[in-house]
Amino acid sequence: MRIAVAGATGRIGRLTHTLLRNAGHDVVLISRSAGVDVTTGAGLDAALDGVTAVVDTTNSPAGTTAETESFFTSASRNLLEAGRRGGVNHHVVLSIAGVSKVRGNAHYAGKRAQEAVVEESGVPHTIVPATQFHDFAAMVASWTEVDGAARIAPLLVQPIAPEDVAAVLARVAVADPQGRHVDIAGPGPQDLVDMARRTYAARGRTIELIPTWDNGIFDVSMAGNVLLPAEDAQIAPTSFDDWLDSERSRD
Repeated sequence: MRIAVAGATGRIGRLTHTLLRNAGHDVVLISRSAGVDVTTGAGLDAALDGVTAVVDTTNSPAGTTAETESFFTSASRNLLEAGRRGGVNHHVVLSIAGVSKVRGNAHYAGKRAQEAVVEESGVPHTIVPATQFHDFAAMVASWTEVDGAARIAPLLVQPIAPEDVAAVLARVAVADPQGRHVDIAGPGPQDLVDMARRTYAARGRTIELIPTWDNGIFDVSMAGNVLLPAEDAQIAPTSFDDWLDSERSRD
């Protein structure tokens, strides 16, 4: 099966195209480094010619809500239109669990806009909503770290391993379109502050973590169960503890 992976040089894109290739599929890599630009459409027609399915793992650079929405809608429309011309009959897109519940966050706004474009396109599709990744807490802390201290919101999340996300995307890509896939999530909920502390410890670093909603990134609208997956979520096998063990083994 000929399958294209958009965002092929990103973390999830790399993992997904590797799984698909190892399964014997003919995989087309869509990225600027491969001479294909989803934001302008350059090179897309040639890349998607004869492709059966597209897996969109693209991500936007940090920006305002308007910039993020513009990126995701432009990229999706270009992929969908070139896909129609090339014969694509399954458009798979990675999204975020609970994306409709979070307001005031540019990235979530962009992903909502992306979902809307895909749903309104008429192209057979599958939207796969995933929870945050296992390294999310340390990444968030790094955004505010100054002089060994970081301000971090006490979010409740149910993190998932990137490898497990890629495995779902690879499986979905070769199956029939299903519209909206159930949420995918890791085995259990975690407190973001505790996750960050344990991640830094596993990496051999010490940092002062200041739990606060006053960090300029997240607010109380994301508190409680807002970021947790739906009750019918598909639970992936890799736990946060499993992932921490892999971080320690790198030392």
